[in-house]
Amino acid sequence: MTEATENIEQDNSDTVSELDQLRALLDEALAQSAAAKDAQLRAVADAENTRRRLERDAQSSIKYATEKLVAELVVVADTLEFGLQAAAAPGAKVQALAEGMDMTYKQLMAVLEKNGVKQENPLGQKLNASAHQAVSAVESSEVAPNHVLSVMQKGNTLNGRVIRPAMV
Repeated sequence: MTEATENIEQDNSDTVSELDQLRALLDEALAQSAAAKDAQLRAVADAENTRRRLERDAQSSIKYATEKLVAELVVVADTLEFGLQAAAAPGAKVQALAEGMDMTYKQLMAVLEKNGVKQENPLGQKLNASAHQAVSAVESSEVAPNHVLSVMQKGNTLNGRVIRPAMV
């Protein structure tokens, strides 16, 4: 063999070896690409499943958010119903009915307070437009100007937010 032929065969061998290396790199790159695509699809599916679960949980929370309060109010309604039955009975005594109504009122207020509702009685306080609804203004020597002289209806707050202004 001539030296030129040997060089050509060596070059062909180097080229084939280089081609094999390039094919191996291409196969590796294709495998990495497929793995990355698979991982991306799984991540998208996981994100979608998480979104759906959170949406379902939020709807459930909204649907059953008042469950505890309602369960406590049902007990108050039962007490009120017993009082109404007692009032309808022959020979019902006004004093006993008044005491029963007072107990029911206290029970209701305890349930509301336990759930963040606070009754506001602004008698004698400075008038506050965000918490009081002024119905009339009366001059008085007993109370300073712009202060509440009388309360027609108490106000209520829920966790510090006015849900019903006091009618003064």
